[in-house]
Amino acid sequence: MTAFVRVCGLSELAEDTPKRVEIDGTPVSVVRTEGEVFAIHDICSHANVSLSEGEVDDCHIECWLHGSRFDLRSGKPDSLPATRPVPVYPVKIEGDDVLVSLTQES
Repeated sequence: MTAFVRVCGLSELAEDTPKRVEIDGTPVSVVRTEGEVFAIHDICSHANVSLSEGEVDDCHIECWLHGSRFDLRSGKPDSLPATRPVPVYPVKIEGDDVLVSLTQES
């Protein structure tokens, strides 16, 4: 069974503004965009920087340092210099609670 952890309230998430949280020491970026909430590992696979400091557009988050963009649904990069995906995690919404599981989806 997958353990979900409350990371924030849905009302705390501004549209297209990543929020960094930690679950058992794992950095996660939680993003509300296009009517959905996504959770993606917060560290860029190309450089050791926080993705939650980047911009969100068209269901992608951009690394602020070198400009790599990662799909929030799959974690796959769609621009260089990153070539490796970052993990994405399951999200559940219960009332105003945003719950994330560290069980990796991809």
